[in-house]
Amino acid sequence: MLLCWACDEPGPSPSPPLPSTFPGLVPVSSSASWNSSCQGPARGGSVFPNAVVEPSIAIDPTNAQHLIGVWQQDRWSNGGANGIVSAATFDGGQTWTRSSAKFSRCTEGTYDRATDPWVSIGPGGTAWQIAYVFDAAAPNRAMLVSRSSDGGRTWQDPQQLQHDTDPSLVMDKETVTADPLDPLFVYAVWDRLTGFALANDPLGKGPAWFARTTDGGESWEAARQIYDPGPDAQTISNQIVVLPDGTLVDLLIVITQNSKPIPRATVSVLRSTDRGVSWSAAAIPVAEAEFVGVNDPKKGRGIRSGSVVPAIAVDRANGALYVAWEDARFSGLARDGIALSRSTDGGLHWSAPVQVNTAHDVPAFTPALAVAANGNLGVTYYDFRNDDPSDGDHLMVTRWLSTSTDGGATFADTMIGGPFDLRAAPLEHGAYFLGDYQALVSAGSIFLPFFVAVPGSGPSSVYFRPAGGAPVGRGALSVARSEVQQMWKGARERWRFGTLFK
Repeated sequence: MLLCWACDEPGPSPSPPLPSTFPGLVPVSSSASWNSSCQGPARGGSVFPNAVVEPSIAIDPTNAQHLIGVWQQDRWSNGGANGIVSAATFDGGQTWTRSSAKFSRCTEGTYDRATDPWVSIGPGGTAWQIAYVFDAAAPNRAMLVSRSSDGGRTWQDPQQLQHDTDPSLVMDKETVTADPLDPLFVYAVWDRLTGFALANDPLGKGPAWFARTTDGGESWEAARQIYDPGPDAQTISNQIVVLPDGTLVDLLIVITQNSKPIPRATVSVLRSTDRGVSWSAAAIPVAEAEFVGVNDPKKGRGIRSGSVVPAIAVDRANGALYVAWEDARFSGLARDGIALSRSTDGGLHWSAPVQVNTAHDVPAFTPALAVAANGNLGVTYYDFRNDDPSDGDHLMVTRWLSTSTDGGATFADTMIGGPFDLRAAPLEHGAYFLGDYQALVSAGSIFLPFFVAVPGSGPSSVYFRPAGGAPVGRGALSVARSEVQQMWKGARERWRFGTLFK
């Protein structure tokens, strides 16, 4: 006789199927166009086939139907990707045509891997993308920029802005900005670490480097340092925007006490009033970056977020500047949220940080930022508010768009697409990884998110919400305002010499 003591008890309810599509979103990425035989040495890492991370997007200033996005494809667990892929649309994001610049071997370049892509479109329609490229098994690294004169359908052979074979020198976190006031001027900026071969070198530095073209990319001036915070310090995440009066503002994080157990990070800006010929002698502080990091609250695995990559945007009508970053000050350093600061004098002075994310009981991370033509402000970010704490099999993450019509005093939330399982994302040194940054632009009064989500069980993919894309859920909440003593806690090992963000 068979005995079954629990046969009359219902079993656990099966988890609902994970979403394979998202309402209102257009998938932009696809499977890699190359054969896996093109990839270089593993160097102890694992590749995530077809997984994409870290997108950037640009909108044509003269044609809002024309946009170009870039991202990493075939991400490695120990840094970089097999290739950088770009996609262009000429119908406002309904359809996309993919192509690649010759950065890495898988896209007909000469380096093993590429990472940290960024894209910009100038007022004449010429497009630019930049990438950091490197070999996996030897110190052979370069900063490359490529130009497209046909709207991103094809890309010209890259030009080299900097090249290093010294193992103690490493570049990181580059961006490119086409001057919206002059099609001949384009600016590139990145950080370059010294003393990389010696862990926690108190003499190591990480100055900001800059290069520009003044002839539409026919040639580039030699790269040069524009700001050095000194020994035991570095810059990271340099990004240039151009004010309506032509002033360049470079957003960056300045990290000091870099060899110490608890370094200090300050969101800062540099200014140039002569198109990059000269720059501020000292960095202008926006605020301390008081992030504590994000992890899986149910299993404890780390999440590599955009904690050291702030976002900047300018109101082209009145020159107001906005900066958003990941910060835990609003919860007493219990969890990261999204902070926002504003400048109305070209970046010389900044307002006290206010909180953007409206669900204060869960971490929020990896912000992107844009200002619409009517002055409205948009901030996108991820959070866990749609996750079920009792579901031990998944970690559901959602991308949100918070908009403000009053200069950042209050915000209203809209869910973008829907929740997805972060545990299906690729890993970077053991942490879930969607990218150190995501992207957001505006067309007229409409915000256009461009970001990574994970359909079903993967791989991670890039999505775009075009104008008219379906919003899901909305609610208004006044921004919480809080002043806390400047404090720093938690392990912040990721930025330190010996650990890059590639």
